[in-house]
Amino acid sequence: MSYYTKVKNELLAKPRTWLVTGVAGFIGNHLLEALLSLNQRVIGLDNFATSTQKDLHRTLALFEKAQQKLFVFHEGDILSPQTCAEVMENVDIVLHQAAIASVPLSIKEPAMVHAVNTTGFLNVLIAAKNAQVKRIIYASSCAVYGDTQQMPIKESSTFSPLSLYAATKACNEIDAIAFTKTYGLETIGLRYFNVFGPHQSLTGAYAAVIPAWIDAIKNNQAIQINGDGETSRDFCYVKDIVKANILAGATQEKAALNTVYNVGSGVETTLNELCDFLRIAFKKENHPVQYNPERQGDIRHSKASIEKIQSSLQYEATPISAVALTPEAMQIPFAQSPL
Repeated sequence: MSYYTKVKNELLAKPRTWLVTGVAGFIGNHLLEALLSLNQRVIGLDNFATSTQKDLHRTLALFEKAQQKLFVFHEGDILSPQTCAEVMENVDIVLHQAAIASVPLSIKEPAMVHAVNTTGFLNVLIAAKNAQVKRIIYASSCAVYGDTQQMPIKESSTFSPLSLYAATKACNEIDAIAFTKTYGLETIGLRYFNVFGPHQSLTGAYAAVIPAWIDAIKNNQAIQINGDGETSRDFCYVKDIVKANILAGATQEKAALNTVYNVGSGVETTLNELCDFLRIAFKKENHPVQYNPERQGDIRHSKASIEKIQSSLQYEATPISAVALTPEAMQIPFAQSPL
């Protein structure tokens, strides 16, 4: 029996109440599915800025009515202190995912992104402190490291944000430390690397690379690569993100608290390699590729050191090579009708 299975069995035996902010989003929906499958009580908060009610309904449809009733949804915004206070009642653990997770949008709309990501998180922290919530697990990002030359990237690496989005995540970590030291609130920050998985959105200018490329292949359009394709990323399967959140929320080890962890696969993949993976998976080895200028604010290379989270939380990673990247497995909601 794996350690994660043991934790899930313990949660089944003793359910808790979890607040998931951004519950209708890509990661939030996967967290909701995992928690309901463990018969946990879930309070969800979302303003549908980057998601829809259909996203929630799709997840809830997987469960019988008895499990659906374990979920209580609040439509609202983390920018409202009152809303944050209302949803925090009787919560044991907060999984904070609500944010604007876009480097380009943070360059285009810096004031708006800063407000949501920093003031919104501060509102969540204050509400949790006032409600005497036990613990907050919050989404940070590998973007805080900037274009570091250290590979793999360790949690001890110095902050060097290249975008306002990255700066907001660094602010989140500093605020969490302050609340731990000042009020005793237990916090764990999870520095997500490049997350991918089923139901990931491909619409709009800020679509994640994997679903966008799958859609391009299905619709006989050129794969768009920013730069020369030798930019590398650590692609982290969304089920591993869920695993990290649940392990962090459930841990009883005091030494594992009040810190930050990288959440990745520990494997570095270039965009050219990823492109080849997808073309081979679709049996379209000669599918066209278009190379574009590098995107402002993007880092050159990224690979997570996951030794800390493996040691402290018994986290196990899934390399991208072990994940099926077909449209059936990824369940991509295509922007156009496939050919």
